[in-house]
Amino acid sequence: MKIIGPFAQIVTMAGLPIKGSLKDEQLQILEQGGVLIKGEYIVAVDTFNNLRRAYPDVVIEETDSVLTLIPGFVDCHTHICYAGNRARDYAMRVAGKSYLEIAQAGGGIWESVQHCRSSTEQVLVDGIVRRSTEALSRGTTTMEVKSGYGLNNENELKMLRAIKQADKLIPVDLIPTCLAAHTLPLDFDGSRDEYLNNIVTQLLPIIEQEKLSARFDIFIEQSAFSPLEAKEFLKKVKAKGFEITIHADQFTPGGVPIAVMLGARSADHLEHSGEKEISLLAQSNTVAVCLPGASLGLGIPFSPARKLLDEGAGLAIASDWNPGSAPMGQLLTQASILGTFEKLTMAETLAGLTYRAAYALNLLNRGRIADQQLADMQAYSTSDYREILYYQGSMKSSKVWKNGKLILQ
Repeated sequence: MKIIGPFAQIVTMAGLPIKGSLKDEQLQILEQGGVLIKGEYIVAVDTFNNLRRAYPDVVIEETDSVLTLIPGFVDCHTHICYAGNRARDYAMRVAGKSYLEIAQAGGGIWESVQHCRSSTEQVLVDGIVRRSTEALSRGTTTMEVKSGYGLNNENELKMLRAIKQADKLIPVDLIPTCLAAHTLPLDFDGSRDEYLNNIVTQLLPIIEQEKLSARFDIFIEQSAFSPLEAKEFLKKVKAKGFEITIHADQFTPGGVPIAVMLGARSADHLEHSGEKEISLLAQSNTVAVCLPGASLGLGIPFSPARKLLDEGAGLAIASDWNPGSAPMGQLLTQASILGTFEKLTMAETLAGLTYRAAYALNLLNRGRIADQQLADMQAYSTSDYREILYYQGSMKSSKVWKNGKLILQ
């Protein structure tokens, strides 16, 4: 065991609910605190002096500056397994071209598919390692990573194998999600139903055999799959024992009712969710995942985060890091901007980046600095936690611990 500290402040996120609005006064903030760690897990959180008196023979990992400690971030929606970029898309978009016009010009998802298919698995591994290492330097200790730029069995498997291989090479925990149902590939000779059936009958058994993912996602949108098509696909996937999540309501509504009906772990995007969709999410255990990076990249409205919280929904915030609509990848900056426009309290923003984001991935052992939680933590050079969001991402983590080990200092 060891004691880490002292910290000017520890923002534990302990005791806070999974759903609904939060006030900053609800945050448990421990001054001059310390953390007792055994192996990968937190055993106790108390004042540093109390821990030293209670455990006089334990090794001390003493901090040498004024630091505020918070849980490591959980980025619960990313597409960081990709090759190439879509700078041409961005130039067309800011010049006034629509999403559909860009796709018709050979851009959009299909351009990323071509980059992925022409790349080796090692190129994909290297890209994942590089991006997740950058995220780690900014306090992210767990990242969900989707496939979805292969769009055939061979290349979807290549992506998922690359994610699995990258996970062995870096401290960040990578949580793979199969998004073979991203859109109907242009070179598939058949209907959307036939393509989805191929995923279930041909791709899913290999994923299951190789333990490449425990989660499936689908994009419900006019340019991808209809609510009915998605419903039948997800029912089959869920019957096989996989968790499900949904790209919902990014450009048009229609995905949220399916997510709630089928008990999806999360419904992600929600930029065009209305009162009906907000109410459905609030009455369910499906987490609403806001992706401000996509709003910033596409120039579309933010998800209705304030309304979702006020109605009682569980809200997480993720980066959507991808080569097309959300290339920034800086989670803290995005969350800070979302908080400004949606008037989120600091408690709500931090919850959305930590334990609520972990809940969206069904990871109940992280996101709080508390007993029996993974010792995934980050510290900032400040004695006031509010400065972390105040500086909108320009204040970076000074130290990061993953599974109790100091990874970044």
